[in-house]
Amino acid sequence: MFEIHVTAGNHNAAFEVAAQESGGQGGGAALDQVFGMSAAAGVISLGLLYLAFLHRTRRITWLGRLADFAGSKTNLPGWAALPLVLFISTILTAFLGFIWDVSLHIGRGRDEGPLANPAHYFILVGLFFLFIAGALSMILPLDEKPGRAAIKLTRTWYVPTGGILIAGAGLYALIGFPLDDIWHRIFGQDVTLWGPTHLMLIGGAGLSLIGVILLEHEGRIAMASDTEGPDPRWTRSPILTWMIRGSAFGGLLIGLSVFQIEFDFGVEQFQLIFQPMLIVGAGAFALVAARLMVGRGAALFAVAFAAIVREITALLVGPIFGEPHNVFALYLGAAVVVEVIALTPLAKRRLAFGAIAGLGVGTVGVWGESLWIDAVYLFPWTSSMWLDTLWMTVPVGITTGLCAGLFAQALSGDGLPRPAIRRAVVVVMLLALGGTVANGLTFAVPVDATASVRLEEAASVDGFRMVTAEVTIDPPTLVSDDPEWVSILAWQGGGETLRGLVVDRLERTGEGTYRSTKAVPVDGTWKTVLRIHDGRTLTAAPIFMAADEGIGAEEVSAEPSFTRDLVSEITLLQRERNFDHPTWLFAAASLVVLVCTLLLVWALSWGTVRISGVTPRDALRNNANTKVPSRT
Repeated sequence: MFEIHVTAGNHNAAFEVAAQESGGQGGGAALDQVFGMSAAAGVISLGLLYLAFLHRTRRITWLGRLADFAGSKTNLPGWAALPLVLFISTILTAFLGFIWDVSLHIGRGRDEGPLANPAHYFILVGLFFLFIAGALSMILPLDEKPGRAAIKLTRTWYVPTGGILIAGAGLYALIGFPLDDIWHRIFGQDVTLWGPTHLMLIGGAGLSLIGVILLEHEGRIAMASDTEGPDPRWTRSPILTWMIRGSAFGGLLIGLSVFQIEFDFGVEQFQLIFQPMLIVGAGAFALVAARLMVGRGAALFAVAFAAIVREITALLVGPIFGEPHNVFALYLGAAVVVEVIALTPLAKRRLAFGAIAGLGVGTVGVWGESLWIDAVYLFPWTSSMWLDTLWMTVPVGITTGLCAGLFAQALSGDGLPRPAIRRAVVVVMLLALGGTVANGLTFAVPVDATASVRLEEAASVDGFRMVTAEVTIDPPTLVSDDPEWVSILAWQGGGETLRGLVVDRLERTGEGTYRSTKAVPVDGTWKTVLRIHDGRTLTAAPIFMAADEGIGAEEVSAEPSFTRDLVSEITLLQRERNFDHPTWLFAAASLVVLVCTLLLVWALSWGTVRISGVTPRDALRNNANTKVPSRT
């Protein structure tokens, strides 16, 4: 009755997408835009090199004075302070552009190229300056060794390890832009956040936050004396210092949560059990590390910081820019679990604390998060999915929490476990993440199943034809009493009121029969699809699909009544994608991206171990029971 799929790639004769020509509307960007972006990148790179030359040959002094000013305000060396200040502004710019870009694609479909989308400018500027922030920390040190973990480039030039990692993560993300264009020319427009090159863009930016934490740590080590304790400047503003460090982990929480954005908009394209797994992975790592490295209340502060940034961004993109609105995971349940477990003696044993707190996040914490999901998300978690959810969240929570404990241990000054142990921790975490991702990507498509739809006219909105639907599924036993969703998705159509996205969760009226709770558009450029997700079943049928000359697709009309096959929904949601290529080519290209990602993870691990080796014991007073400091 079902066909099992591990990756999205089901063909259907009636709705198969035509292969796109390189550079066509459904393929990559126009070559003039590609050349323009490459030229801009070259000019910026040359400008950065020239700035480095002027500073290091002492032809300019303003850059050093600016770094010293930033250092005086943040109690850090200038080579750490100025890049961190620049990083904060640039990552917020990139994040705003990213959320805006996702909402534009959801509401309006594909764009004509990277320079035709206003959100891309924010992303590009943000990623360029992310790389520049890392490079700046390497340029600034003059006749000094910036921290004990500094790397020697020339006889007199040392650079901080954290700076190299930030620049590397930024470069990794930037490389994703030209590779994304190549990807689209080969495989068409995969309109999903989980396209491999899209993961490079968001993964590089998200993981750069670990480099930021390491750079800040290097700066604090440099401010400390081996015999006299922390530099007096470090204790001038303890509350500000605590908030800055807590904000860094709030930023890390945001960075790790970007993989969930499709769920935040209600256009998820994979199993719903993915969402709790992603929430647990991000929450367990960021919040366990925050509590161990910053102190009491840090996990709650990180959650509050992330929520404020996410809400401001959502308000800008939604009501102000007029694009589809998004909600976001709160992580409050996870933070409370971490803070409560930290009150026990386990907090003194970082690895054990990480594992137990991760287990708590993957069970009690994710249950607490489900209350928020039920309240604000389009698709709440069903009772039938909880067993499969725990099979995903428990191993991910334990292993990411354990890795967070290892990260905190590395920067505590107490030394690291034996290499075999720490390598095993990282490898087991990667295996847990890889296994659960593979499980989430596996789905089933029913064979010889159909949906009969009867449409009724409703009042037009924004000039679009609107309809309600009565749906009958055959066979009627295809959908259980508690599916993840039976819904109608209409997107990529624009509109002043509808804003390019309408999702209607259908009401069950009997076995295999459903009806609308709101009207949906079936006109203009809208793509309106009936979607079913029940367990591993992910299937869909088109209700209305506008003609698309760019990819050679004909219109699927919304007739008053019709019966259509239930097919793999990926062929409808990613209509512009080109499936006319060898399977090995897609697998090989995805493998290249995976290898690059693993190299970035290895680099961050290497940098952590290097900095750990020079962190003096207790020099930074890094105690899990540290309270929020006061000025008295």
